[in-house]
Amino acid sequence: MANWSARERQLIDSANEVAVAVRQADFPRWNSTGASTKHHLKLAASKGLMGIQMPIDWGGSQASFQCKAVIAETLAEADFGFSMSLINTQNIAVVLSQWMTRPAGSEAQAALAARIIPLLVSAEKTGCTALTEPHAGSDFAAIKTLASRHEDGWLIDGEKAWIINAEFTDFVVMYAQTQAGSGAAGIAAFLIDTQRAGFQRNPHFGSEAAASLGTSGFTLRGYFAKKEEMIHPAGLAFKRALESINAARTYVAAMCCGMVTECLRVAVDYGSKRSAFGVTLAEHQGWRWRIAEAAVDLEAAKQLVQAASRAIDEHQPVVELAAKAKVFAVRMAEKHTAALLHSMGANGLKDEYPFVRHMIGAQIAGFTDGSTEMMLERICKSELPAKR
Repeated sequence: MANWSARERQLIDSANEVAVAVRQADFPRWNSTGASTKHHLKLAASKGLMGIQMPIDWGGSQASFQCKAVIAETLAEADFGFSMSLINTQNIAVVLSQWMTRPAGSEAQAALAARIIPLLVSAEKTGCTALTEPHAGSDFAAIKTLASRHEDGWLIDGEKAWIINAEFTDFVVMYAQTQAGSGAAGIAAFLIDTQRAGFQRNPHFGSEAAASLGTSGFTLRGYFAKKEEMIHPAGLAFKRALESINAARTYVAAMCCGMVTECLRVAVDYGSKRSAFGVTLAEHQGWRWRIAEAAVDLEAAKQLVQAASRAIDEHQPVVELAAKAKVFAVRMAEKHTAALLHSMGANGLKDEYPFVRHMIGAQIAGFTDGSTEMMLERICKSELPAKR
C-alpha cells in the first residue's frame, strides 16, 4: 500500500462515504431510469472525487494513480457502472487540464479548458472517451469515423458504439481517422460538444445490464470541430490512447477486486448468521473453503493491481503488467461473484444483495479496454522470443 498524503487519505475516506450512499440506491429504479448516476456524481463532486488526478490549481487533488485505483476499487464495491462513470468523467477533466501545461497549447485551448473543467469537476457536466464503433471494438486502428479538414477546423462523420456515459454525456474525447486507410498513423482526437449541431445520440443499445454505465452510442453527421478542439493530432493520438488504455486496464482490474471484496463481505456476514442442518453455514467445511478460495484469489489480484499502479506512478513499462492484472482480476471476478452468490443459496439472487449486479459487472469488465483474448495475445507476445 502506498504512503498516502493527507489529501489522498481524505479522498479515499470520501470514496468510502460515497460508496455507502451508492449501496443504498434503488438499483431496480436506477436500471429503469438511470436517474441515480448524476445524483451520485454530484455527491462525489462535493467530496472532491471528480478531480482525483487534476492539478490542484484547477480544483483537483493531483493524487497518484495508486490513489485513483483504490478509489475506483472502493466505488466498484458498491457498483461497477457508477465507478466507471465517475472515472471516465474525471479522465476528461485531466485531459483538458493538460492543455494548460502543453508548450504548444493555444490561448483558445486554454480558454476552452478554463470553461469546461469547472463544470466537470463539479459534475454539472459529464464526459466520456469514444474509441469503439459498431464494427471496430478492440481493433482500435480500424475505426472509420472520418475527420476532414474544412476551413478553420474539421468536419466529422461517423458512428461510435458501446461508449460509457454516452446516454447523458456533455463532452466527449473522440478518436477519428483523418486519412482513410492510413490506420493508426491517421488517427486524431477531438473534443466533441454534444449540444452542437451534427451530434445525434443513438437509442439505448438494448440492455438493462449495468444501467449506471450509461452505455450507448452516437452519430456525427457534418459535425464541425474547431481547430482548437483537436486534443491530439494524427501521429500522436494513437500513442496517447494506448497509454490511457494501459492505465484503464489497471483500474478496471481494481474495480474487479472491489466487486469481489463486496461479495465476500456480504457472503461472510450471511454465512455467520444463516443456519442449515442445525449449524451456521460458516460451520460447514465446504462453505468455508469457497470463502477461502475467493480470499486467496482476491489477494493475488490486488497484488497485481498494486504492482501495475506503482509502475504507472513511476513511469515504468506497464503494458504487460496491466494486461496480466486485468486478465487475472476479470477471471477472478467472473468466478467468485458467481461462486459467492451460490454460497448464499437462492437468497443471493435478491436485489438487496450485490451478486447479480457484480456478476454482470465482471462480464462487462472482460470486454472493457481490450478483451481478455486480446490481453492473452499481448502477454504471449512478451513471453515468446522475438522473431529474427
